[in-house]
Amino acid sequence: MLAFAFQPLNLSPSNPSKTLNSRTPILNTQFKSQLRAPQDNKTKTLTNKNQTKKKKEVILFDSKPPPLSESKSSINGAARIGEFPLSGLFKRLPKRVLAVLSNLPLAIGEMFTIAALMALATVIDQGEAPDYYFQNVTDGLYIQRPADPNGISLARRWSFKHSADSIRKLEFSDSLPQASVQDLGIILMGAGFEVFVKGPALYAFKGMAGRFAPIGVHLAMLLVMGGATLSACGSFRGSVNVPQGLNFVVGDVMTPNGFLSTPIEAFNTVVHVNRFYMDYYESGEVSQFHTDLSLFDLNGKEVMRKTISVNDPLRYGGITIYQTDWGFSALQVTKNGEGPFNLAVAPLQINGDKKLYGTFLPVADDDSSSVKGISMLARDLQSIVLYDQEGKFAGVRRPSSKLPIDIDGIRIVIEDAIGSSGLDLKTDPGVPVVYAGFGALMLTTCISYLSHSQIWALQDGTTVVIGGKTNRAKLEFPDEMNRLLDEVPELVGSSDSVTS
Repeated sequence: MLAFAFQPLNLSPSNPSKTLNSRTPILNTQFKSQLRAPQDNKTKTLTNKNQTKKKKEVILFDSKPPPLSESKSSINGAARIGEFPLSGLFKRLPKRVLAVLSNLPLAIGEMFTIAALMALATVIDQGEAPDYYFQNVTDGLYIQRPADPNGISLARRWSFKHSADSIRKLEFSDSLPQASVQDLGIILMGAGFEVFVKGPALYAFKGMAGRFAPIGVHLAMLLVMGGATLSACGSFRGSVNVPQGLNFVVGDVMTPNGFLSTPIEAFNTVVHVNRFYMDYYESGEVSQFHTDLSLFDLNGKEVMRKTISVNDPLRYGGITIYQTDWGFSALQVTKNGEGPFNLAVAPLQINGDKKLYGTFLPVADDDSSSVKGISMLARDLQSIVLYDQEGKFAGVRRPSSKLPIDIDGIRIVIEDAIGSSGLDLKTDPGVPVVYAGFGALMLTTCISYLSHSQIWALQDGTTVVIGGKTNRAKLEFPDEMNRLLDEVPELVGSSDSVTS
């Protein structure tokens, strides 16, 4: 309960300046927080009447209290009061829905669920009547008995058809008078069929791999998607530009790509750039660039060395280092026999492979307040263009020639052009999974083109009713069946038992 104590305010006409809107602090508030027991009401007295005249206890409500009796107005009021939380709920609902729909594990789970349903649809034939599924799908398990003397496996339960009408409704159907279902089974076994006999009924199939290969296709697609997900959420990437002669630690330049990224032991490897050099076309443009790299462990032992180039990376311990770019780091010169001096080179223009670098060799002049020197420009590491202090062309020198050049009385020799290697590093645990998925996808796609053929037969007296279907090569299937049926021998005596 909040209790406010008001100082008495005189609103008499004799003092009209004091109103409720006055800025004078006329309200003295006191907050009391206490628990009252039933016996406290007995001790509550009005002994200090003067104090009660000075202070009055007033209870304030945020709104008008509800009526004691229930009425239509109170019910409507309750409905209006309930509108606020409902509106707040509707406002928060879109945010919650977006938060759920933007969940990556949920999206991956939905993807796998859809793929599993698609794989299941490849196993079960689609578009058939309900009776077909009751007769075939629910009758798929079998327990094999020992083979009979004729070599035909007997089965207690399989996809047998016990009605001649159901067999005649298949894609291919025919009947053999004066024939035995046992003889038909032997002919089918010679043609590569798996044959099962149960009394007068026969079931045979071949090309089971072609039936289940579409499942392998979907599993391979799941493998590819899983590998891609692992690559997106569990890889590391980094890039670095290292001058010749320097080194770096792999872990210092790698950054994770997702929540599944886990550092590996190879991150402690030190990479040293032994040498960087480039190949050129006859026109003088860069054709290829190479970097001689050495890898050292924490003990300083060289564990691997390789010269990489574009499209020829280095792989070690799950890390792949690619050659992607090049740069100009420093120019080593001697001045009047002194040095050598390493002049830092800065990029002046970069436009794809059209690069331009420059540096400056200052020349001391006590009579001039401005700094002057010799400018040097280069587009690659094979030639350096020099300009005098006035900016006039002075000559061109190759770093490998070691020929001196005199500019403004100063002899300069270009000793070496030090390049820098642009490297990209990555760890991608999903690459083997993706490769395996694509390999399985190609294999199962080829296998899925194999025909899965099924044959049903029923001994009806001395007549054998035969029917079959296939999922591939539907035009060749009737010709193959007719050829096999022509090989079934005809019974001579109609009184012979053909159902044994």
